[in-house]
Amino acid sequence: MTETARLAQLLASRLQALWGTAVEVTDIQRLPGGASRESWGAAAQTADGAEHRLILLCDAGVSERQRDVAVEAAAMVAARAGGVPTPELYDHGTEALGRAYLLMERLDGETIPRRLLRDDAYAAVRPRLARRLGEVLARIHRVDPDRVPGLPRVDALSEVNGLYEDFAEPRPALEIGLRWLARYRPPPSADALVHGDFRTGNLIVGTDGLRGVLDWELAHRGDPALDLGWLCTKAWRFGSASPVGGFGTRADLMSGYAEGGGIPPDEATQRWWELYGTVRWALLCRRQAARYLADSEPSIELAVLGRRVCEQEYDVLLGLGYAAPLKVTDPLEDTVGPATAPHDRPTGPGLLRAVREFLTTEGAADPRRAFHARVAADALRIAEREAMLAAGHARDHRARLAALGCANDTELCAAIRDGSLDHRFDDVIAAVRAMTVDKLAVANPGHLARPG
Repeated sequence: MTETARLAQLLASRLQALWGTAVEVTDIQRLPGGASRESWGAAAQTADGAEHRLILLCDAGVSERQRDVAVEAAAMVAARAGGVPTPELYDHGTEALGRAYLLMERLDGETIPRRLLRDDAYAAVRPRLARRLGEVLARIHRVDPDRVPGLPRVDALSEVNGLYEDFAEPRPALEIGLRWLARYRPPPSADALVHGDFRTGNLIVGTDGLRGVLDWELAHRGDPALDLGWLCTKAWRFGSASPVGGFGTRADLMSGYAEGGGIPPDEATQRWWELYGTVRWALLCRRQAARYLADSEPSIELAVLGRRVCEQEYDVLLGLGYAAPLKVTDPLEDTVGPATAPHDRPTGPGLLRAVREFLTTEGAADPRRAFHARVAADALRIAEREAMLAAGHARDHRARLAALGCANDTELCAAIRDGSLDHRFDDVIAAVRAMTVDKLAVANPGHLARPG
């Protein structure tokens, strides 16, 4: 029996127990995306002919991570009762599938950011979304956190410091960001239910507006300003100039938040939380990549996430005014070149380009395969650029460190942390900016030109 057939059988059995009638599960398929867990779509038909469209979220298998789906489920239920548009939850647990899962209704609409931010079908709704998202966030934050049993309390700054320390990996740009966050942290605004991952990609939108808030796995008790800053973090604009998830203005977001009963933060507080969001996303990307690096999950998506950390590092520098948008030439713009005797054409770089082009067109009828093919093509681009540029970058990096009197990144990070190079802080910033530009020139040169 295939994995898909077995999953359909387990779901049918569980739903029959829940609904008290015979159930047939059909049209089950794995959906694209979701670096932290699997997502499946399915249809369930009961004996009376009624059909229910389903979404199943579940762990990929036995995992060292102890996911508490009971808290996530309780947060969804409490938020829905408080007027927040969320899918109806049918079931959750571990026993029925042998792994942690949530089973819910499938809402109609779109979640893919590039479509929501660019397709004509959503042109009319985009101008209204920032205000609507503010109103919905206020509803979430008005839910009594005591209604969510087991809801963990999270101190935001302690969380990112802990993530950074867990890696024991020197990252000078993040050291600069963490130091600024510690120095300028605002007082907490309230104690509330926090969604924790409220952003474009976790919102389902139709041509009539917002239809659902998804992915409550990071829900916790803490400062509600986190959600407002996270939604405006640059990573979730997906290339748009509009700060609120790529949709609209901060003024519209805050107006909606006030209309919903929330108290908008002042400008300085909002800036702090947006910078916090950039540091946090850098560290979460690195944590996801750690699953691949530990050989526990052979995922192309997780592998490429490891090379996206530098995007957030540059955005930290942008957010603090230590860098500006920069146009650099992608070395892959001309990779054909003349043949090297005695070899024939196309050249090695030309063949790699052919593979990339194949990956981006192969399997277009299968959304999940097409998604992973695009990610694989990105991985090839990174590897190609690194082969071209790595030697020069390594030489320049050694020279920059030596000029600061540091043997390696670890010593530079220690100096940033203890302030021993503060008398040369401009030189430190210049060195960190240059190393981050080099990393992005390999990982994603187009990111450098995006404004903060």
